[in-house]
Amino acid sequence: MAVEPGMVETVGVALVTALVTTVGTGWLVVPRLEARKRRIGEIHQARDKFLASMLRIVSAGARLRAMQEPAADDPGCTQEMRGRIRAERARWVRQLDEATEWMVDNVETYAPSWPAAVLREMIGTYVAYARAVAISERRADRKAELLTELTEPVWEVFGSRSWQRGPRLLPRSAERLAATITAMAAETDRQLAVASASAS
Repeated sequence: MAVEPGMVETVGVALVTALVTTVGTGWLVVPRLEARKRRIGEIHQARDKFLASMLRIVSAGARLRAMQEPAADDPGCTQEMRGRIRAERARWVRQLDEATEWMVDNVETYAPSWPAAVLREMIGTYVAYARAVAISERRADRKAELLTELTEPVWEVFGSRSWQRGPRLLPRSAERLAATITAMAAETDRQLAVASASAS
């Protein structure tokens, strides 16, 4: 087969171009794509952990309220059983504490990933108040109740398939969250007023 004039040069240029493109892509583009893929993966993992923490709060809170500690004089409950129930309730309180602790310590990894400022503000408000409830001196059952009331409107917006209806649910959910926070503040004010009256 006869070689056309300029064919060797054309093939050579094509080979060099392919080599430069492959090496350049491997050195410049692939590492950036891998880093971007890793960052996106970390954001989605943090979002998943945030949603899982909310579910843990609701489920641990429900278990805590459902299983009350038996009275000391309850004849239907032995001392050993009372101790086991206490241990279970303490474990659920720890779960509430751990979930709120993770959310507040890692808020910067998942909150900025939502595009709208109103969503980021809702997350920040929820996380701060949820942690304040968890570390407060309230009784365990009241903590569970308040944490559930704080979590439910936020879950409506961010959890499950509700996110598809988020724009419609957001105003109502934000109102519910604000109402719970207002009720908490009023409760704290009453407790402080009682404490100061009994101290004087």
